[in-house]
Amino acid sequence: MNTGEMKQRTKAFALRVIKLVEALPHGRTADVMGKQLLRCGTSVGANYRASCRAKSPADFIAKMSIVEEEADEAMYWMELLVESNLVSQDRVAALMDEANQLVAIIVSSIKTARTNKQ
Repeated sequence: MNTGEMKQRTKAFALRVIKLVEALPHGRTADVMGKQLLRCGTSVGANYRASCRAKSPADFIAKMSIVEEEADEAMYWMELLVESNLVSQDRVAALMDEANQLVAIIVSSIKTARTNKQ
C-alpha cells in the first residue's frame, strides 16, 4: 500500500470514528469514552502524516509506533463501548476490523523500517 492510499485510509478511519462518537448516547460515561475514542481515532491519521515527514529512519519508527499505539487504543475504547452496552457489536464490527488491519499494516511497516535501518 502506498503512502497516499494509507493517508486516505487513516483519514477515512478518523471520519468513521467521528460518526460513531456523534451517534453515542448522551451521558457521562459515553461522553468520556467517546472523547477518548475521538482523540485516539483521529490522531491515527494525523500521526501517520507526521511519519511521512520523518527526518530519519529512527524518527519514522518512533512516529509509526505512536500510530500503532493510537490505533490499538481506539480498539480498546470501542471494545469498552460494546462491553458496557453503549453500542452494539454490529455497529462497530467493521470499524474494529479496520483498526485491526491498520495496526497490522503499521506493525509490518515498522518491522520493515527496522530491517532496512540495519
